[in-house]
Amino acid sequence: MNEIIPTQENKNGQLLISGRDLHEFLEIATQYTKWFDRMKEYGFVENTDFVTVSQKSLIANGGYQERIDHHLTVDMAKEIAMLQRSDRGKQARHYFLDLERKWNSPEMVVKRAMDHLNAQIANLQTSNLLLEQQVNDLKPQAPYDDVDLQNESLLSISEIAKELGMSAIGLNQRLHDLGVQYKKGGVWYLYTKYQDKKGTQDSAYAVVAKKSKAPTKWTQRGRLLIHELLKDEANNKEA
Repeated sequence: MNEIIPTQENKNGQLLISGRDLHEFLEIATQYTKWFDRMKEYGFVENTDFVTVSQKSLIANGGYQERIDHHLTVDMAKEIAMLQRSDRGKQARHYFLDLERKWNSPEMVVKRAMDHLNAQIANLQTSNLLLEQQVNDLKPQAPYDDVDLQNESLLSISEIAKELGMSAIGLNQRLHDLGVQYKKGGVWYLYTKYQDKKGTQDSAYAVVAKKSKAPTKWTQRGRLLIHELLKDEANNKEA
């Protein structure tokens, strides 16, 4: 059967018919809103049998005006068609009966289920790609080796934060939240767990200068630690 009255599917997989399309097909002479108000008197319930929608329509002067429409369930549209007692009403009723039969056929039920499943899979794949990208963004830009770790140059938190696409303030706070460091007198200090027991510096990971309130400097080993901690954090969120 040809689609003599257009239909649309909502997010719950329910078929809906525009009240205005039905009004036009039935060739009702009464103005739409007055006619629909009269139809509601037969006991149809808003948000159960129909929903009210507002649409913009083009007018003669090139502007737009708001136009009220209603999206009807197939059952409501079928009942309204029966109430008209006209050839058009009879034709619409038969159309809706056939539409209902095809919509509820095993083939269509399986198709809708597969469409829903495919949409869920697509959303999951998109989410996984975003998580993978976040993990990759936290990886060091180059692999570490013994030469890197033996490098005695020190780095500021700003330099490391820039590698990670973060601000220094944000990275310091993240390291605090991860239990790596605490702030005292305006200077960040490592918790005991991350203090060096083998090196000759104050810390194998970070060095606090003797100068009052001087910013903490990080070793290459400390730089690696930060990258690994944030990578582990991202992997845990993904899991």
